[in-house]
Amino acid sequence: MIYKNLAVNAAGHLTFAGYDTVTLAEEYGTPLMLMDETVIRNRCREYRNAMASCLPEGSMPLYASKALSLKRIYEIMREEQMGVDVVSIGELYTAVQAGFPAENAYFHGNSKTDADIRFAMEQGIGHFVCDNVDELNAINAEAARQGIRQKVLLRLTPGIDPHTHEKINTGRIDCKFGAAIETGQAEELVVYALSLPNVELRGYHCHIGSQIFDHAPFCDAAVMMLEFLADIKARHGFSAPVLNLGGGMAVPYTNRDGSISYAVNIRNIGKLIDETCTRLGLEKPAILLEPGRSIVADAGMTVYHVTGTKEIPGFKNYAAVNGGMADNPRYTLYQAEYTVLPASRMEDKADFLCTVAGSCCESGDLLQEDVLLPKPVRGDLLAVLTTGAYNYSMASNYNRIPRPPVVMLTPETHYLAVRRETLQDLLHCDL
Repeated sequence: MIYKNLAVNAAGHLTFAGYDTVTLAEEYGTPLMLMDETVIRNRCREYRNAMASCLPEGSMPLYASKALSLKRIYEIMREEQMGVDVVSIGELYTAVQAGFPAENAYFHGNSKTDADIRFAMEQGIGHFVCDNVDELNAINAEAARQGIRQKVLLRLTPGIDPHTHEKINTGRIDCKFGAAIETGQAEELVVYALSLPNVELRGYHCHIGSQIFDHAPFCDAAVMMLEFLADIKARHGFSAPVLNLGGGMAVPYTNRDGSISYAVNIRNIGKLIDETCTRLGLEKPAILLEPGRSIVADAGMTVYHVTGTKEIPGFKNYAAVNGGMADNPRYTLYQAEYTVLPASRMEDKADFLCTVAGSCCESGDLLQEDVLLPKPVRGDLLAVLTTGAYNYSMASNYNRIPRPPVVMLTPETHYLAVRRETLQDLLHCDL
């Protein structure tokens, strides 16, 4: 097993954060999303402490809440002295309702509407991460109407290829996000932002992709962005006090994945920033990072009941569960790898090679292929590991399936953070 918070008890059941997953499934039902709150808090502290010791003064981590957005997460982020980034007014509204201070939030996205911008300013948003000229104009106009000068970062594209999956690679020049440095559009965007009376340009943002194990791509991006800072200062006299290097540090999903130390990565990035700023004669900007997946992914687990098996001689075997792409679409989207364990039969021999299939009426509704399990029978429990990020947040009511609950686990207790949707909830917006 790949996580320290997993074990097998005397009954042969998988335990997670010290709790018997079979017992939890009996109490809360399945599908069931479990979150180890201790892992979340410890990861926040790892980022915060490493950044405080290795990066310039004023540096801080921002939780990328698209990974998992719910009220309890924002409460934990406030308690752990994290900033957050939000990508919609829905995420911002959830954060504010949880008591998270909007001035510590950064509003991302490449397609904000006038209504989005107005709502965010009314909530007291700290910064917009601005993508383009049209958005700059809209921010400037709304800030004038509200009688404020709005802080912004500009999202730039450094042209770094981190060699991650195509659908989570965001650093290329032809990506939909940001203004490219190489084409000169980034400089044009900076000059234009500096000319707007109701916009306060605070710095730049980049994000090169997700699931990156090596620190080198982040270092490459940092050097390119710092050289851009120095060039803009020399050419236009603007010295940016903030540089946001985005998120993207990886999480191991299987034993085949490499290991990663976030603190070591941050130390290496910090060393290179020091060296580069010295070389360029540049005052060191405060550094922001945006961990999302690496805060919550391996804090999560989803538990399902098996509804049956199917053997197709000469072809393949299936084990069907009472969940799937409605609560975890990542395999359907880009064949994301997961570790699947027989939660109720951990000590039985795993000799049944199968595809774990979901319950949606779609042939592509699969959770994982080529999984070795003890031959499942109806009523067995399967656990899918590392489901804390981009599972609940991407869940849907496809096939009119209610979304599962989210249960938080602490050393002292377990409690509902999100209740299970009911059939009545499915009709809430129907007229």
